[in-house]
Amino acid sequence: MANANVRVRFCPSPTGNPHVGLVRTALFNWAYARHTGGTFVFRIEDTDAARDSEESYEQLLDSMRWLGFDWDEGPAAFDSTSGADSGPHAPYRQSQRMDIYKDVARKLLDGGHAYYCYCSTAELDARREAARAAGKPSGYDGHCRALTDEQIAVYRTEDREPIVRFRMPDEPITFTDLVRGELTFTPENVPDYGIVRANGAPLYTLVNPVDDALMEITHVLRGEDLLSSTPRQIALYKALIELGIAKSVPAFGHLPYVMGEGNKKLSKRDPQSSLNLYRERGFLPEGLLNYLSLLGWSLSADQDVFSIDEMVAAFDIKDVVPNPARFDLKKCEAINADHIRRLDLKAFIEACGPWLKAPHAPWAPEDFDQARWEAIAPHAQTRLTVLSDITQNVDFLFLDEPVEDEASWTKAMKEGSDALLRTARAKLESADWTSPESLKAAVLAAGEEHGLKLGKAQAPVRVAVTGRTVGLPLFESLEVLGKDKTLTRIDAALAKLTA
Repeated sequence: MANANVRVRFCPSPTGNPHVGLVRTALFNWAYARHTGGTFVFRIEDTDAARDSEESYEQLLDSMRWLGFDWDEGPAAFDSTSGADSGPHAPYRQSQRMDIYKDVARKLLDGGHAYYCYCSTAELDARREAARAAGKPSGYDGHCRALTDEQIAVYRTEDREPIVRFRMPDEPITFTDLVRGELTFTPENVPDYGIVRANGAPLYTLVNPVDDALMEITHVLRGEDLLSSTPRQIALYKALIELGIAKSVPAFGHLPYVMGEGNKKLSKRDPQSSLNLYRERGFLPEGLLNYLSLLGWSLSADQDVFSIDEMVAAFDIKDVVPNPARFDLKKCEAINADHIRRLDLKAFIEACGPWLKAPHAPWAPEDFDQARWEAIAPHAQTRLTVLSDITQNVDFLFLDEPVEDEASWTKAMKEGSDALLRTARAKLESADWTSPESLKAAVLAAGEEHGLKLGKAQAPVRVAVTGRTVGLPLFESLEVLGKDKTLTRIDAALAKLTA
């Protein structure tokens, strides 16, 4: 469905770490832009000086680049760290657009679409409470909609600082949501609302639609939690069109909630919602995005694992379902594991590098052996759920001694294990160390001499050599570790058993 006129936007606030619900929203916008051949605008909503931070802003840019969400317009070029704006509607940070909002607010006031509201917080609270007691809607009651000059003069003598409110139309607002179908909001449920604070600072309710209008956004795809604000924004758009500021009202599509534990909306405060957590654990961007795409959309009824290119080719906002989607960490991990196995071997070897060569790796940098790593990599690739798992899977190759895991030692080293190990050592000594099959035959033969099947015979050997009862295929591991180190570790285990 090519449509180069499609313009979507992703406009997060730089407050804290990005969370997976935010990433899902970015993904659906980006995928729709790429599917239609349209434009993906990346905009920063940083007007909350108390909560926004430059560190969070940089994290947002870094996260977008890591995820591969290349933007066409935004606060910095996708493939550059220069910081220069990219696109014809710069600047793309709201904190740099304050004069624009001030000018639009003035035009709304002059055009009668907005008015000054002098109500104090105490007065508003009292009237809301009275409305609730009477069983009436408790939104703003329009008290300042039609003040006389005399009333305004009295308020000014009291040094009241007014806010600016937008004047909602006294008629229902109906629109067709791209996800939920036709929706209607009646006037009593959508009262007049503030767009500028008493100190002159513009509110989200003004700056977000104004930016969408000036940047000619055609489709607003956002979370379901913002649905109640849509009729207010539609009314504002119509006022902006009348004033010659906007060209049209965009289409809206409200994406389903992402649910966490206990059927509650996944909050950015939930530990499993942090994007950084997934990066640190070694999720592939492709794996994480594949799973997040399933939170409200599907490629087909029988295919959960697919590439980003496959998603882009098929994605249409009309196929998003309105029902809440549950975030399932286990399924997310399983899909990521599939994507790890899909990597070609060279890409897998490179992807594990940040963990294997990290300063905090459990071995000294000089003890890391690239040749050994590349030899064991094909066997490791089929075992990982996340890339950070690689460290404990291959640590036996680079440590002077295997890890000490008392639970594994106790489980594997039963009565008679010393005799088995001595037999296995003798047979391994004369085995062909260029053949995992030869090493397997040696341990199998040792087991048969002691009345043990292969599974029980190899457990003491595995723990003696790797320190753990589970891990990569044993005989391929022994081949990569080498004869000398393998026999030395078996000797050490025998010494411990007979001490």
